[in-house]
Amino acid sequence: MKVWGVSVSYYTGKLEAYLRYKGIDYEMEHPFAKQDFVRERAGAIQVPIVERSDGRWMSDSTPIIQQLETEHPDRPVMPIDPVVRFIALLIEDYGDEWLWRSAMHYRWSYDHDRELLSRILADEVTTHLRLPRFVRRRMVKKRQHTLFVKRDGVTSDTWNHVEAGFFNAMRGMLPMLENRPYLLGDTPSIADIGMMGPMLRHFGQDPTPAAIMRNEWPAIAEWVARVWNAHATAGETSLLDTVPGDAAPLLQEIGETHLVQLKENAIAYGQDQKQFEMTVQGCTYKNMPVSRYRVYCLERLREEFEKLNGNDQQKVKALLAQEEYALIWDSSVKAKSDYDVERAAPFNKGINVLETG
Repeated sequence: MKVWGVSVSYYTGKLEAYLRYKGIDYEMEHPFAKQDFVRERAGAIQVPIVERSDGRWMSDSTPIIQQLETEHPDRPVMPIDPVVRFIALLIEDYGDEWLWRSAMHYRWSYDHDRELLSRILADEVTTHLRLPRFVRRRMVKKRQHTLFVKRDGVTSDTWNHVEAGFFNAMRGMLPMLENRPYLLGDTPSIADIGMMGPMLRHFGQDPTPAAIMRNEWPAIAEWVARVWNAHATAGETSLLDTVPGDAAPLLQEIGETHLVQLKENAIAYGQDQKQFEMTVQGCTYKNMPVSRYRVYCLERLREEFEKLNGNDQQKVKALLAQEEYALIWDSSVKAKSDYDVERAAPFNKGINVLETG
């Protein structure tokens, strides 16, 4: 298969970590020089996009992985126990949608990171533009900082809290990795794959956060390398059949952050607003862009919860006792994105994450 992606991309790295673990052959190609061709088939230039040898196209890293799991069942990354599976998917969603802001902030708010990444992206995504390289680099820096930092709520008032998201994620992961090589077992789960989005290509490689991880959190740096170097072999998976107590700090962080964002975003979307405000762990974010896709993420979490039998639902509620988590099973906050209504993902046409309608 062909993966249309970018070498320093958040979600491309996540998918590559999965493909490497499962031993699925792929080749990389950059989509931006062929935007019309790719957009016509995939719906949006939202990397990674997979072009299959059978002519079908897949978009959105999570549904792509779920589809490939059905085709490559050896050593699954989806836990067999339904409660552990739900928690793993919750952790993945947090890695996908909450840590994005911190990752983009470190990449585009610090001079050294911004200069390095603008060079890489100028060479990978803008070579089709007939402009001098220094102009293309300037365009990349302005676009990325405006769209993914300033527009996404990073201000002098939120700066410290945005950076705390990186530290709190590592702090939550650490007790889990003190007891096991991976978050939920002796082999990688979808939780590990999801957290590789921010932890591999951003926090683990961009100069400023990578130095912090390497020097102050070496166990997390070691985990990143371990997941990247993991190889599936024939046989059963080795994932836990119960959610471990050492997951509690990370689950608390997810409830206090990601669930608040999902709730306020869904309320604003339901009211046809383009922006919303949220207060997370005492920090107020103003003029946040409403994301239709994140309403869809809440829908999917609710659907996964509804799949559980009554006993397993009670187990999940006991694990997620914080009031923020009631959003998952309390439908008083409406979540109707009208995206992928037929649940055809990953074979549907994708949308951009910050698309509001």
